[in-house]
Amino acid sequence: MSPLPAVLDHIDRNLDASLERLFAWLAIPSISTDPAYAAECRRAADWLRRDLEGLGVRAEVREVPGAHPAVMGRVEGPSGPHVLFYGHYDVQPVDPLNLWETPPFEPRIATLPDGRKVIVARGACDDKGQVMTFVEACRAWNAVTGSLPVGITFLIEGEEENGSRGLPEFVASIRDELKADVALVCDTGMWDPRTPAITASLRGLVYEEIVVRCADRDLHSGLFGGAARNPIHVLSRIVADLHDADGRVALEGFYDGVSEPPEEVKARWRQLNLTPEDFLGQVGLKESAGERGRMLIEQIQSRPTCDANGIIGGYTGEGTKTVIAAEARCKVSCRLVGEQDPEAVSRAIEAHVKARIPADCSYEIIRYKGSRAIALPFDMPQLTAARDALGQEWETAPVVIGSGGSIPIVGDFKRTLNLDTLLVGFGLDDDRVHSPNEKYDLTSFHKGTRSWARILAALAG
Repeated sequence: MSPLPAVLDHIDRNLDASLERLFAWLAIPSISTDPAYAAECRRAADWLRRDLEGLGVRAEVREVPGAHPAVMGRVEGPSGPHVLFYGHYDVQPVDPLNLWETPPFEPRIATLPDGRKVIVARGACDDKGQVMTFVEACRAWNAVTGSLPVGITFLIEGEEENGSRGLPEFVASIRDELKADVALVCDTGMWDPRTPAITASLRGLVYEEIVVRCADRDLHSGLFGGAARNPIHVLSRIVADLHDADGRVALEGFYDGVSEPPEEVKARWRQLNLTPEDFLGQVGLKESAGERGRMLIEQIQSRPTCDANGIIGGYTGEGTKTVIAAEARCKVSCRLVGEQDPEAVSRAIEAHVKARIPADCSYEIIRYKGSRAIALPFDMPQLTAARDALGQEWETAPVVIGSGGSIPIVGDFKRTLNLDTLLVGFGLDDDRVHSPNEKYDLTSFHKGTRSWARILAALAG
């Protein structure tokens, strides 16, 4: 007989004790970006180390060069798969403090106007509450069976909110200790309060700055206007030509490596009925500006993009100054999918710019970031197992979606460890992550813990 029902019952009966442990961790102000809280970050790491040791995990606080320490732990399971679980114990600063209804490091249970009970504290969702859903699921398995259904390596860092300084190098230096069959991350969200989600892809990134230079100084527009080349005009044409009339990116070869999701996946996306009115209405818009003929969910998840993120040139102060600028700048980011090559996209951007630069002007491309997209195979066995487990817990089929953003460590897991990553989280859109009065739904914490208990059982086969 499967022990899973007894594990789930243990989670239900011990919810109050689970919350007490979470509240003790939330009370530690582990703000990674502020050096004044370095000791608190280490205290949060020590707290988690002791908690993991209580589960029979060989745990330790490991130094990460130039960064706050990481918590490492390992427990062997029965013969079968071994997983790497990643999370972070550091949190965002709390400013502006006056907007918090109660002190941010005094966690509490609150009731929202719609009747939902929520955990309120900095880190409640991002990421201490999410990490503890996994830890508490492991605790329940250990309490009921005396062991865990799979082998687990824990890697909980203290620098995620500060750019994960030193972590890629740290991971590379201990790659042999991190050998596993799959990585698990709990730092994402639900589709809605009743529908779980698995994030199966993360878009890659190219970020560059385009500089156009014409005259060797700013010019009087009355004396030189009509004759002198204006770099703002030149740059505006470059930016305008990045897309065609149908919203497609017009860079040569940009779509090389972009593949279509399986039709069955598209069919499930259609059933979600995500409309421009629903998605864009919350930011005061109502019409999609993306590729014509594509569902909105495709535009924000599975299709590549190219956006101007900032444009600077000439006089931008108060009042008037009649000049023709000497130079103009634009910051551009491209979100990549599939097998798009960041270097090839970068070359395409430069070719696009070069073709539009007049003979007596010059340009410069400043390159900042480049990373490939990450995508799980749609038929990946662990993905299927997690999807079935979530469906059983939430009594509704989970949504398998992509994320428009990037989580760099997932790329490092793939490149350095050759590990695919399942991203399963229970955050909600209204959790006020990084904002005052951050919260985590009590249901997300409770059913998230039950969900991980089911996923661990499913991964064990």
